[in-house]
Amino acid sequence: MRVMAKPLSSLMLLGAFFAMAPMLSLAQPSPDQLIKDLTEDLYALIDEHRTAYEADIELLKQAVDGRMRQHIDAVYAGRLVLGRHGRGLDSDKVQAFADALGSVLMDQYAERLLDFDSQNEVEVLPLEPNQDPRRTRVRTRLRLDNGSIMPIDYMLRLQDGQWQLFDVIAEGISYVATLRTQIGEQITQQGFDATLESLQAGRLTLQAETP
Repeated sequence: MRVMAKPLSSLMLLGAFFAMAPMLSLAQPSPDQLIKDLTEDLYALIDEHRTAYEADIELLKQAVDGRMRQHIDAVYAGRLVLGRHGRGLDSDKVQAFADALGSVLMDQYAERLLDFDSQNEVEVLPLEPNQDPRRTRVRTRLRLDNGSIMPIDYMLRLQDGQWQLFDVIAEGISYVATLRTQIGEQITQQGFDATLESLQAGRLTLQAETP
C-alpha cells in the first residue's frame, strides 16, 4: 500500500504517527497495519480541516495532542530519553517529564503539519520475519522531491495488548538518542528540576531532525 506525503524530519514523522489515532476495534491490528491506517487517516484529517487549521494553529495542536496519547508509550520513551539522568527519579517526576516532552514535540510537529501535500510517496513495508513478539520495527520508505528514498523506521512495543510507539529512526538516526543527548546536556548544566520547568514552560528548544 502506498500513500502520499511530503518530506518530513524524524520529529514530524513521530508526530504523524501520534496525530492520527482513530477509534480502533477490539481486534488490535498488526504494527505495520496500524502504521498504514494512521498514515491514511492523517491525510483525511488535513484534507477535511486544512482551512480551519490554517486560521487557528491551536486547533491543530489540540487535535494532535488529543489523538496521540493512546498510541505512545510516553513513560518508556521518557525514560529512554533521560537515560542515566532518570535513575533514582520518583515515578511522578518521570511522568511529568514524559508529559512535558510529548507536549513540546507535538506542538512543534503541529506547526509543520500543514506542509503535508500529495507530492511524494511513503511505502509501509511488510514486517520482517522472526521479530520479538512484544517489540518490533516497522519500516517505511519516503520518496522525496528529488526522487531519493528516505528510510523511516518506527519502533513499537506491545503493552496491555496494544502496540505503542517509543522511537522513530530516520536515515539511521534515532529520535530517542538525539533527544537524550540534548536533554542530558541541559540536565548536566541546569539539573533535572530546572530542565523539567523549562520543558513545561516551552522555553527549551528541541531539535529531533535528520541531517
